This record gives sequence, structure tokens and C-alpha cells, in this order.
Amino acid sequence: MPRTNKKAEQNNGHTPFAVVEAYNTIRTNLLFVLSQRKGKSFTVSSANPGEGKSTTALNVASSFSQLGSKILLIDADMRKPILHKKAHVQNAKGLSSVLVGFCDKSEAIQEVNPFLHLLPAGPTPPNPGELLASGAFDELMLALKEEYDYVIIDTPPINVVSDALVAATRTDGIVLVARDRTTYHEEFQDAVSSVEFADVKVLGVVLNALDIKRGEKYKYKYKYKYRYKYRNSANSTHINK
Repeated sequence: MPRTNKKAEQNNGHTPFAVVEAYNTIRTNLLFVLSQRKGKSFTVSSANPGEGKSTTALNVASSFSQLGSKILLIDADMRKPILHKKAHVQNAKGLSSVLVGFCDKSEAIQEVNPFLHLLPAGPTPPNPGELLASGAFDELMLALKEEYDYVIIDTPPINVVSDALVAATRTDGIVLVARDRTTYHEEFQDAVSSVEFADVKVLGVVLNALDIKRGEKYKYKYKYKYRYKYRNSANSTHINK
């Protein structure tokens, strides 16, 4: 049985009401879209790092679980995993461990709350993209869709590596996360074009960290720079924006 995470349950009680309602609205919209497609799985990603996709994935999964549905959240970012830290669970065993046959999925899945389970990324493998494209991942997804009401996958950013698109083709669509005053229109459009080329359905877009007090539509007229180190299977890649 997956282990219960009391700390994560306690943290959920401190989430501001407005934030909870925002994610409940996202949940309602996704439930409607998925019902039209008779789907029960989706991927969450973004164009670039630092746009809030993992936080969004965890909060959306938590919102889904509040309906009493059995939810599994998968951290498919085996290059730079973070969901285990956000959910306060261990990462000694995870997706990578299951895909290479080191353990069974039941040994790696952990309980965040009674209705929300997390399959963390596990130890970083030398070939994360190949593992996601493998038959083992296909078989795992088929088994998990039978076991859970909804399966949600968090992935690396689309414009960094191809892992997100590989994972998304195993689900019923993708939710794209953009961050206000950070995401460039051109970069977001590149991500959308990649998704469309992979023949993946865009289920919706979440605009993260929107400052509603500004009272006007934001225009991308400021230049933001940051450095983000992202590991691939061969070495460390520095992405400068």
C-alpha cells in the first residue's frame, strides 16, 4: 500500500481560498473537455522552465482528488524531478525504477492523501527520453489507467527536450502552462506548434501568476533573463533567456 503523507495534507489546509477556487475552475473545465473525449489522462507542461507547470500539476491533481476520484500524478521529469519535494515524499524509487524493472509500481507509488497518489520520477537514468518512448511505459500507462480514475503526468518543458511530447502521446491531451510577465508569445507559440506537430490535443492553457490588480491586458514589452540548468542524458545544458 502507498504510504500516507501527513505533511502534504496539512499544507493543503493553508492554501488561500482564491487559489483553491481557481484550481477548482480549472478542474471543472478539464472534466468537461475530458468527458467530451471520454478521456481519463492528460499531460501538464510548459514552453520553458520556471513557468509553474509542476505546481499547477500538483494543485490540479489535488483538486481532482477532492471529488473522491482516485488520482495518480506521475513525475515524468526524470532529468530534474521536483514533485517529490513539493509533495514531501521520498524519491528513492520512482518511474525510472519501474520502467527499468528495478521494482514494481506498487513499491514506488506513494500516497499524498487518500485519493491522490504520486509516482515520483525516481533516480535520474541515462536515457529518460528512451524510457518514456519504450514499450514498458506504454504497458505501465495501460495498467495505471485501469487502476485510477485519472492519470496526470508532469513533464519537462517542451522547448527544452522532447520528453513532454513523448509522454503526451500516451495521454488524452496536454495542458499548457504559461506565466504572466515571463512567457514570451513566440516561445509559447513554438511549444504549441510542437504539440500540434506531434498530433497531441491541447486541452487548455493555464495562465499562471496573473496580477489581476493591474486591470489591463499584459503586453510582452519587458525582457526577462534567467539562467536555468537542465540535465540531459549526456551532460548539463545551460539555457539562457
